[in-house]
Amino acid sequence: MNNNTKSSSKHPPGLFVLFLTEMWERFNFYGMRALLTLFIINALMMSKEDSSLIYGGFLGLSYLTPMLGGFISDRYLGNRNCIMIGGTLMAIGQLLLFFSGSIFDSNLELAKILLYIALGSITFGNGFFKPNISSMVGSLYPPQDKNKLDTAFTLFYMGINLGAFLGQLICPLLGDVVNDGVRDIFAFKWGFLAASIAMVIGTLTLYLLKDKYVITPEGKPIGGLPKHNKGEDYVDGEAQSAKFTPTALGLALLGFIALALTFYYVFGQNIIYSAIYGSGLTLAGLILSDKSLTKVERDRILVIYIVSFFVIFFWAAFEQAGSSLTFIADNQTDRNFFGWQMPPSMVQIFNGIFVVIFAIPMSLLWDSLRAKGKEPISPFKQAIGLLLIALSYFIIAHNVKDLGNSGLLAVKWLILLYFIQTIGELCLSPIGLSLVGKLAPKRFASLLFGVFFLSNASGYALAGTLGAILPPTSEQFIACDKIKINLQGILDSKVEASGEELFRLLNMKIAKLNTDLAQSNNLNIKDRVDNLNKLNAAREKAKKDKKEFTNTYKAQDTTFTAEEFKIIKDKKIIEVKYPTFAGFTIHNLFEFFMVFVVLCGIASVLLFGLTPLLKKMMHGRG
Repeated sequence: MNNNTKSSSKHPPGLFVLFLTEMWERFNFYGMRALLTLFIINALMMSKEDSSLIYGGFLGLSYLTPMLGGFISDRYLGNRNCIMIGGTLMAIGQLLLFFSGSIFDSNLELAKILLYIALGSITFGNGFFKPNISSMVGSLYPPQDKNKLDTAFTLFYMGINLGAFLGQLICPLLGDVVNDGVRDIFAFKWGFLAASIAMVIGTLTLYLLKDKYVITPEGKPIGGLPKHNKGEDYVDGEAQSAKFTPTALGLALLGFIALALTFYYVFGQNIIYSAIYGSGLTLAGLILSDKSLTKVERDRILVIYIVSFFVIFFWAAFEQAGSSLTFIADNQTDRNFFGWQMPPSMVQIFNGIFVVIFAIPMSLLWDSLRAKGKEPISPFKQAIGLLLIALSYFIIAHNVKDLGNSGLLAVKWLILLYFIQTIGELCLSPIGLSLVGKLAPKRFASLLFGVFFLSNASGYALAGTLGAILPPTSEQFIACDKIKINLQGILDSKVEASGEELFRLLNMKIAKLNTDLAQSNNLNIKDRVDNLNKLNAAREKAKKDKKEFTNTYKAQDTTFTAEEFKIIKDKKIIEVKYPTFAGFTIHNLFEFFMVFVVLCGIASVLLFGLTPLLKKMMHGRG
């Protein structure tokens, strides 16, 4: 009786153990995220489009794998063991990024291979880690304290963003180093090493403190092996395990294959994005096929799915922070912050700062409204979040409208954008976690957290697709002007580019290569671009080491003959054009940002309209 009373009066100490564990994990993840696309572009010599697609695919897979991690936890290993495995894999992945950043100047191809292996390791590590630690937060509270989950998850979310703040502060200071206007591309590795160390600290925190603090109000360990779960741990006679029939599993597999192929061939998504979208829809159908579900449970799960769908558009816009917004901070923003030139990868730190500042006030706001009986339901809060992110992009769109090809955006507008998006995030993300904790049947707890994170995965995949339609930014126009290439004229089809100019634009990551046409004309363009990138990296390394540079490449290794240039031009093997999305051509940054205004604005209006129906379904009256 005393335990229950104590539990009801304040948050259990286990919440703060999980808070610290998640804080260090987010340091690891967000610190790496701040550097990733800049590393891919500047050190590994890839294009902005490719880096955005890699970034979106990586983040998407990082929130797809929680489905697998949740399933393995629920059935075999339990929350604790999965978190240990996940933390270890993420630390290894960051270490591999450190090695990639150490060897790219001497072995570019191996560095790229290490990048993909590292991202794979982090992806699966996050899958084991993410759903299980969120599920454990909900298990800390007895049934009579479930109304405190919104506050608990908001506090937990503050831990997430405190870690994000520290990661986005320390990793850029170590890894995004600019001296006299020139980026030190050999410094990225130190940011990745710091992220690896942070993940080790987070894993050890839980390992050392879990048995003493991560326990139920009755003193039972939370997150142990599933076979140790007792029937009395489930209230009101709720079923202890899911009832997936072999037929349902078989149909789910066939459904996944059919959906993935549809996204790949019909909608033109890459194989990773197709798998992400297909998985989300397949899992939704599989859970609903469970024969033990009651009507109330089914309705509540449907609420989770409906809200998760709208969350996709929020994250598609929000996660531009690590790709397009970082590129704009790098190339088209005056980053003078009270006399200090802020590293571009650090601008996104304001999101973490604002969450730390406003998480508790927002939590107190919900508590106050709840006490007065005026608290809006979770879907309404999330619709507010979508509306706010649409507003943030509307403001930034109008501030870039008249910048032209060389104007700079004042950093205060990006700070304002992150402020508005942070308030929107606090209305949406912790509230969504809490919603799953309150509505999910216990036998599906970790798996449904995995489903919720699948909406994040789909949002990140869409973020990659949208980030890839970023039109050329100021540094590209300025670089072209220096070598007498009229990029604006070429884009507007007013000037015809020569074959040599097209090759230069390809090397500058502005033009696109038709690989099939290049191969059919026996032009090894990719190899020559790679050789030119290696040559430039070696030149930078020699400059950094203050050594004499020796060119070991022959002319035919890094350029083309006049006849080859003519073939490139006449057969349009290399092309320069504006990006397109849903049939619309994106000519400038204003049009780019308005894409997010429209998507999130429509999603917000629709979710507001559905709120009355969702309220009935949440309370078993659907």
